[in-house]
Amino acid sequence: MVTWGKRNEELILPINSSLSVTLHQDQLKTTTTVASSRSFQEDRIWLNGKEEDITHPRIQSCLREIRRLARKRRNEVDPSLDSTGLSHKVHICSVNNFPTAAGLASSAAGFACLVYTLARVFGVEGELSGIARQGSGSACRSMYGGFVQWIMGQRDDGKDSLAQQVEPESHWPELRILVLVVSHAERKPVGSTSGMQTSVQTSCLLKHRATSVVPGRMGEMIDAIRRKDFASFAELTMRDSNQFHATCLDTFPPIFYLNSVSQQIISLVHRYNRHCGETRVSYTFDAGPNAVIFSLQQHVPEFLQLVQHVFPPETNGGQFIRGLPVKSTSLPEELKQAIGLEPISKGIRYVISTKAGPGPCVVEDPAQHLLGSDGLPEKTV
Repeated sequence: MVTWGKRNEELILPINSSLSVTLHQDQLKTTTTVASSRSFQEDRIWLNGKEEDITHPRIQSCLREIRRLARKRRNEVDPSLDSTGLSHKVHICSVNNFPTAAGLASSAAGFACLVYTLARVFGVEGELSGIARQGSGSACRSMYGGFVQWIMGQRDDGKDSLAQQVEPESHWPELRILVLVVSHAERKPVGSTSGMQTSVQTSCLLKHRATSVVPGRMGEMIDAIRRKDFASFAELTMRDSNQFHATCLDTFPPIFYLNSVSQQIISLVHRYNRHCGETRVSYTFDAGPNAVIFSLQQHVPEFLQLVQHVFPPETNGGQFIRGLPVKSTSLPEELKQAIGLEPISKGIRYVISTKAGPGPCVVEDPAQHLLGSDGLPEKTV
């Protein structure tokens, strides 16, 4: 379930609660290395191979809060702890292995990883989702694995606007997730932050959604997940995605995150479910054209064959299906005819096959670390 709109921009407090699934790091991940040294002259950060401005308010907010908690821990819990490291500058290097700023929650993964890593460096323990939220709202959910809700909270200071795990990643092992990366998915034409601001100011539908729809839908969604009721889960997911994009259209001027390929994917899902006589797949779209498809493991091979029929892989596009292996199967001729969609060239660049995964974890292999002994970027992953 998408969260869209904030009641407090500085603290990143949402106008409604939301729910997400943390994707498995074996397929989609952000890798972050943080080094702290007295020899560093200033804080620095590199993202996807390029040095960025570390004075960005959201990055500074995370750094400030982690350092504050580290000082508090030393003063209140264990005054004997060495405090010299608290004044050291840090070098941060972070890399995504999936498209950035394309509606695939790259900022959520990035800030969750950043806060978790900073906490390890500075010896901070306990609840961290509130700090991650101040970097990117959705990052608070990414601090946990599996199925996670972001409770909007009621306090003005945001201390009760936190993430909570609904079920762990092991809860629904049959659930599979397919990320359909659209061929011409460029950076979002309207960033999420500015888009939310405009929607809050101009969309009547957004207000109705937040107050009258989402509270009940959250309960229904959590119940469907706990019962592993795929049909209910799938329909709620699609309805919520549709309504989110309806609020974008209700925004003035309207915001368009979906493109023609996104619309074809939606049509394909509904035609396939109708042909099967049951809901076997569902879609959701964040603020971008790339689709996230949910299905059960036994239905993935056939649906992926259908995807390849409607969106033929590009001959020079590399591996089309990446991630978790999918069994090959033949596509019945009657299914092709029943779907009735003509093949669309250059529609989908590739598909990532994945499942629910854990929250942030430590990379033990030194060969995977992104900073060298001099504190400068060493490699990308």
